[in-house]
Amino acid sequence: MDMKELSSILQQNGIVGAGGAGFPTYAKLDERAETIILNCAECEPYITADYRTMIETPEKLVGGMKIILRLFDNAKEIIDTFHMIGETVGAKEVIIGIKKAYTATIEAVKAVMGQYPEVRLGLLDEVYPAGDEVVLIYETTGKVVRPGGLPIESGVAVFNVETVYNVYRALNEKTPVEDKLVSVVAEVEHPITVRVPIGTPLEEVVALAGGVTTKDAVYFVGGPMMGNIGTGAQPVTKTTNAILVLPKDHHIIQKKLKKNSIDMKRAAACCCQCTMCTDLCPRHLLGHPIEPNKFMLAATCKDVQEPNIFINTLFCSSCGLCEMYSCFQGLSPRSLMAEYKGGLRANGIRPPKVEAKPVGPEREYRKVPMERLMARLDLTRYNREAPLDESAVPVKTVRILLSQHIGAPASAIVKAGDMVTKGQMIAEPGKGLSVGIHASVNGLVTEVNEKYIVIESQEGRAGNE
Repeated sequence: MDMKELSSILQQNGIVGAGGAGFPTYAKLDERAETIILNCAECEPYITADYRTMIETPEKLVGGMKIILRLFDNAKEIIDTFHMIGETVGAKEVIIGIKKAYTATIEAVKAVMGQYPEVRLGLLDEVYPAGDEVVLIYETTGKVVRPGGLPIESGVAVFNVETVYNVYRALNEKTPVEDKLVSVVAEVEHPITVRVPIGTPLEEVVALAGGVTTKDAVYFVGGPMMGNIGTGAQPVTKTTNAILVLPKDHHIIQKKLKKNSIDMKRAAACCCQCTMCTDLCPRHLLGHPIEPNKFMLAATCKDVQEPNIFINTLFCSSCGLCEMYSCFQGLSPRSLMAEYKGGLRANGIRPPKVEAKPVGPEREYRKVPMERLMARLDLTRYNREAPLDESAVPVKTVRILLSQHIGAPASAIVKAGDMVTKGQMIAEPGKGLSVGIHASVNGLVTEVNEKYIVIESQEGRAGNE
């Protein structure tokens, strides 16, 4: 198997970054990669799908990384396959980035690492955002990714745990991406991590955790720092990794419900330029030219004398630390910068090419401990295990989005009235950067439009009859 063949398999099987961004994995296969990092950092509080997967299936994950590793080095592949020479040429390195606190996961991985000498552990502190790929790369390799640049420019490719697990399934089990691991936590009877069909309504996933334990429950999709408010009818996608069920009056929910216009007025009234948002900014501490405090001053005063202050918002990773932890006034630098970034991009402005400043010694003393972050977010009370349960999940209807990834939406190749089987391709990759979409259940296609495909499962049909 060569790089082109592997790329085609990953694209056709619909494999994308399962950690949140949804970048098509086939597009990450690049011969420039000297180091591959498996991201098991579980960046945000209460997202535990990767943690559980590493414990349950470590041999599949390490094996999947081995397959990718071999294909990054064409010379080695040719020698191993055709000449069977024992000499290793240009061996590459695989790093499993994992927090020191995950002792059970570390032991599970160590038990199967012996057969892969090029694989090593990259142990991380329990801080936020350890899972941000730019931070992860620095912590495990010492390399600083260029501001606005891609990891591959530094010879690094980063893969999410579930993404690699999906690579393994595609290559060894001929199974495309048809389901998703989702953690259901916080205000539920029994926190749980479940594998559900793509397209399952969020309310049905939450029901698997025994139901909600609060009035006026709100579904917060994703981690508490970078997630968004969802609805019960919203479908699970390839990037849905967690559902936090929270009361409507919770700090996190109220923060998301605020309007940027009001936040801007509040910033104008009370931002004291303490610089805490900048001092604790993970990207700023790696030498990137992002300074939230300067942005807040310039934006509230409508001061455009230094346009780079606004342009540099493009270097923000939107980790949310500035507004959810750093600012003692409760202001919202991340949200306001996100609005400006959107405007800049809409007008065709891209990040300028700049070099990072040297990383200073103060960075080690400005990392934010996860324990303190959870306390600040009022999430400590929800600190319970969310064990993995891979039992089959019955669903009546799934609504499968055609755009679940960065790039062009997939193009539907089925129509209403068609019977489909689980794993069947129902939408082929669109033009450009795109991947295939597959049926997550056996059943009848009842609706097809430019945004989604609805399938009524055979189980649901039998129940209705």
